[in-house]
Amino acid sequence: MMYALCDATSMYASCEKVFDPYLRRKPVIVLSNNDGCIVAACPIAKRLGFKKFVPYFQVQKAAEVAGIIVKSSNYELYADMSSRMMDTIARFADDVYIYSIDECFARFDNTISESDWYELGLEIRKTVWREVKLPVGVGFGPTATLAKAANHASKKLPGATGSFVLCSDKQKQRILKQMAVSDVWGIGSRLEKKLSVMGISNAYEFSQQPAKRMGKHFSILVENIVRELNGEVRIEWDGVRPAKKEIYSTRSFGARITEIEQLKCALSSHAEVVGKKLRQQQSTAKGIIVFAHSSPHDSAPMYRKSIYHSFAVPTADTRNFINAVTNALTVIYRSNVRFYKCGVGLVDISDSRYTQDDLFTPSNDNTELMKALDGINDRFGRQTMYFAARGIEEKFKMRRDFLSDCFTTRWKDIPKIDCT
Repeated sequence: MMYALCDATSMYASCEKVFDPYLRRKPVIVLSNNDGCIVAACPIAKRLGFKKFVPYFQVQKAAEVAGIIVKSSNYELYADMSSRMMDTIARFADDVYIYSIDECFARFDNTISESDWYELGLEIRKTVWREVKLPVGVGFGPTATLAKAANHASKKLPGATGSFVLCSDKQKQRILKQMAVSDVWGIGSRLEKKLSVMGISNAYEFSQQPAKRMGKHFSILVENIVRELNGEVRIEWDGVRPAKKEIYSTRSFGARITEIEQLKCALSSHAEVVGKKLRQQQSTAKGIIVFAHSSPHDSAPMYRKSIYHSFAVPTADTRNFINAVTNALTVIYRSNVRFYKCGVGLVDISDSRYTQDDLFTPSNDNTELMKALDGINDRFGRQTMYFAARGIEEKFKMRRDFLSDCFTTRWKDIPKIDCT
């Protein structure tokens, strides 16, 4: 058995370049919600010193001087391009697990030579580039964690070709010695600092630690990572994702909100989002959390308020969530506060098949209405039908001043070719 990790290089920035040839050789960065921080930078931009998670306002002037092309996050485009990439990769493997929007694990049950695995990685890269125009790296290993390390080697270590096979002990020692501990899948910077205190300075030294000792000091996850680095399969993916125990929808505003009606519309919009997600996993919620706060960067003292509401009967009806939001609003809202962010969260979630009803409080859920609402929006597009509580015009929508077209999902944005 062999595992592979395939991921796109600077996914968001690469997607922006697919349908705009002008950008192919230009430095491109992509910003987060409300054009806040850099969340993606193409290799050209990285070589110019632009890094992820840096607030854009801090580097705006430098970006203009360097000729950086700035883009707002176009999630609709990225999601569609991700789907195309994953479908292409799936043709090569026995089983594929989508780990995130830009990477997936693949499992192969057959046994071939190391050179053949390497050639397969190159073939996957060529096919994805030919059909989707996204650059990907492919790493192979006998465990998922070693596949992740091989993927790191395929792109970031000297002599990288985009495909790498990590299977022999000699290879593992050479590659892991060149990797920081934080480059190991599942090891963050905080854990890396703790391991550094123990005298562990690279991934190879980490792999040589007694697995049970690591588990005792940290967690079973860390123990499994050590075992995986030594070729023992410990991390698998399930065929079915477990249902979420909490569901949240939050977002900061493009501009500060001061009117109660605007805040109500925003919170009602979040209530719709969490309601649909809850029904998609066939669950009900016993409680809801509603919150809103100002920005810590404003001159006025920060204001933060949250309200928890418990339902007498577990529900999946968006109408109940909007009613709870409306009632919470009278406590949360302050006329002198410039609200920066708000959100809604569903908690105490359980499977709808095992919902416990109340003898004295009958459920008012209208499952057929919710089914019709979700069905219409799934068929004709998001927000085709929605509750009036969210308002007709979203005055609180995100600021996306550098948004590109939705080239693959919106008819009016489909690229046009003039052959005259």
